[in-house]
Amino acid sequence: MLRTIITLLLINMGLRAQGTVQPTTKPANPPNVVVQWNRNLLEVVRTPGAQPATIHPTRSFAMMHAAIYDAVNSIDRTHHSYFVQLHGVSRHASQEAAAAAAAHEVLISLYPSFQSTFDAEFQQSLDQISEGRHRDEGIDIGTLVADEILALRNADGSNIAAPPFVFGNAPGDFESTPPNFPKPQFTQWYKVTPFALQQASQFRPGPPPSLNSSIYTDVFNEVKSFGIAHSTTATTDEALTGRFWNGAIQNYWNEIAQTAAVANALTTAQSARLFALLNLSFADAVIAFYDAKYTYNFWRPVTAIRAADTDDNSDTAPDPNWLPEVGNTTPDPSYPGAHAVISSAGASVLTSFFGTDQFSFAVTSEVLAGVQRWFTTFSAAAEEATLSRIFAGVHFRTDLTAGQQLGSEVANFVISNFLTPKGQQRNDAVEPTQSGDAR
Repeated sequence: MLRTIITLLLINMGLRAQGTVQPTTKPANPPNVVVQWNRNLLEVVRTPGAQPATIHPTRSFAMMHAAIYDAVNSIDRTHHSYFVQLHGVSRHASQEAAAAAAAHEVLISLYPSFQSTFDAEFQQSLDQISEGRHRDEGIDIGTLVADEILALRNADGSNIAAPPFVFGNAPGDFESTPPNFPKPQFTQWYKVTPFALQQASQFRPGPPPSLNSSIYTDVFNEVKSFGIAHSTTATTDEALTGRFWNGAIQNYWNEIAQTAAVANALTTAQSARLFALLNLSFADAVIAFYDAKYTYNFWRPVTAIRAADTDDNSDTAPDPNWLPEVGNTTPDPSYPGAHAVISSAGASVLTSFFGTDQFSFAVTSEVLAGVQRWFTTFSAAAEEATLSRIFAGVHFRTDLTAGQQLGSEVANFVISNFLTPKGQQRNDAVEPTQSGDAR
């Protein structure tokens, strides 16, 4: 059942309030606290060595934003909670303080070496909020909710050691890729308890095309021609898109959401819901695509092209020296494509939340300093990010079409069943999966 916490919260807050400073004037036009903490976490995961190599960063974003959402929603009370539902909470408690306290509490637990940084950011958030009882109430709410979210995810399987991965040696099997030949990543991640999905395989796509099919021939020759380093087939702009999007794709989409939230002057409650929907979708999309990747273990283009003389397809010719435009290939199986999954999920959430696909915005590259690209719809950005993986030389088109479908299915499931308005019919059979539950 949905976790309901009945506490002596009001009594505790009342005791804390005794002797507190009377409310002071709130600073004019304070920054969006939800956006600010999203930025704070982005800075951490972009710091070399900060993110544990075996834990996918989307888990951190989902935990933080789930805590922010449930804390703020306990005060706002307009939507169904994700997991934590507090009773006896004052409607006058500070939503901004609750959001900052929830984010701070989650992040000092996940990244203890950054506590001094998060403490400073927390104080900066509090400095934007009028002192007094309502701010103190918000801090209590945020801390309490965050502790419950941390407990929920404590035994979710994210810290289980990955067993040694054994590469296949048959045509079509995933192999370590040249030129750097890395070890496979996140081989155990499909075993992590989802945040919203009932199981990792809930929307698992069908298998990739057979190696002797005409579809495979077409997608093989496409990436071979367009994705090779210094391709003479790809235009200058196509090659640029391959490099532009060659970073952690969820970071791009969190920044797009930041831009949309600020441009639309979202309230704290609206922002909390938007980023929770987005990052719950991303976290489960990652669990789902790793389930599919390590179910099919399909080879990457660089392996396929170099070993095309073994694929029993007379229409695919080998090139033993072929390398992709971006140099190194992501160290996991090709099918389905992660960029396609995340981008489709991101565009689905943003379009649903704002009620329109139309939005003009710039995207800054994670890997090309100072380079931006402009879009007028969320779907256009998603499509370019998806197709960029062909020009990068790291995916077949069939990886991407399967990924787009998977991403939209995960996002639509989250949107339809979680964080829904109080007046909207809700499927009470769909609830967060308890860590350690049978799946």
